[in-house]
Amino acid sequence: MSLQLGDTVPDFTQDSTEGVISFHDWIGDSWAVLFSHPADYTPVCTTELGEVAKLKPEFDQRNVKVIALSIDNVEDHKGWICDVNETQNTTVNYPILADVDKKVSDLYGMIHPNANAKVTVRSVFVIDPHKKLRLTITYPPSTGRNFPEILRVIGSLQLTDNYSVATPVNWQDGEDVVVVPTIPTAEAKQRFPKGVTEIKPYLRMTPQPNK
Repeated sequence: MSLQLGDTVPDFTQDSTEGVISFHDWIGDSWAVLFSHPADYTPVCTTELGEVAKLKPEFDQRNVKVIALSIDNVEDHKGWICDVNETQNTTVNYPILADVDKKVSDLYGMIHPNANAKVTVRSVFVIDPHKKLRLTITYPPSTGRNFPEILRVIGSLQLTDNYSVATPVNWQDGEDVVVVPTIPTAEAKQRFPKGVTEIKPYLRMTPQPNK
């Protein structure tokens, strides 16, 4: 059965470029992003690993740990990291799981036989501190991921976990947000002192409450 939003993600113990990782313990009380790669020494993956390394301060700021996965072994990963650092002008600063036995790939449904039976697709899993799956995105092997979008969604998840709001289309941090439909307008005006704009009875906007 495939993982669905709200499920507790499977725990596992697997080797990585930073030693053996027990996944739930490694997450601790942080958020986590697990993202898979079809194989080592591949061009699109190389650009992705470099981009995540450059964005790691943004993930850190949001209390998010990042971890990659490829089905090759640790020694191959370490050699590949040298190439990533050289070609992407960065330093890989997070672990890469060595899923040689495809244990994690199978647990998380990263092998899509009709796409390619031999490699993982470009899956992304966003996991909260309760080990619940909050977002999953699957790209074909040929398409590189948009990691600023993943950061944007994490920002939305963390905001909406703490306030009775949702984020509208194309929302960016600092922009107005939607008051959830379960709150009556009169109550919303008390909860959100920055103001509530009623466009329709079901569509009320308010400035982002934590800004």
